[in-house]
Amino acid sequence: MQFKIDSRLFTKEWQDCLHETGLSGQNIIVEITEGLLLNADDEVIDKLLWLRDTGIQVAIDDFGTGYSSLSYLNKFDIDYLKIDKSFIHNLETDKNNIALSEAIIMMPHKLGLKVIAEGVETVQQKHMLIDAGCDYAQGHVYSKPVPADEFEALLQNQQPAQYSQMNVK
Repeated sequence: MQFKIDSRLFTKEWQDCLHETGLSGQNIIVEITEGLLLNADDEVIDKLLWLRDTGIQVAIDDFGTGYSSLSYLNKFDIDYLKIDKSFIHNLETDKNNIALSEAIIMMPHKLGLKVIAEGVETVQQKHMLIDAGCDYAQGHVYSKPVPADEFEALLQNQQPAQYSQMNVK
């Protein structure tokens, strides 16, 4: 919805957010859907460029479930692809899901993008994705969804990498 608002308001809201939190753009990843890119007009393109120039990274959420068009991976400055949890759910038992996941992981790597797997619920899924070269994961194998204050406590009591990086053994 933010991409539908006026460009001046869009940039002001993000500038205010960065100023209020004291964060740099490199600390933020904005998730967008494939649908946003399918019919991206000049205003959407300008907003994506503004995010890039501010250092804010962009992830395509739920990759592979919508109108996947490989052309926008070259056309837009994208940093991450997120593999939809529907591919991860039956990873241990469905050879097609592992084949698709491996292909999805390889393609963005060739383009210099990072890959995030969504919905990783088991240690076996985690290890299969590590073996396939996936960069990051999120899901119940790391933590159930928690409110912001609980998340902050988790980060203070644990190594942050435990919750975000695939390569943690």
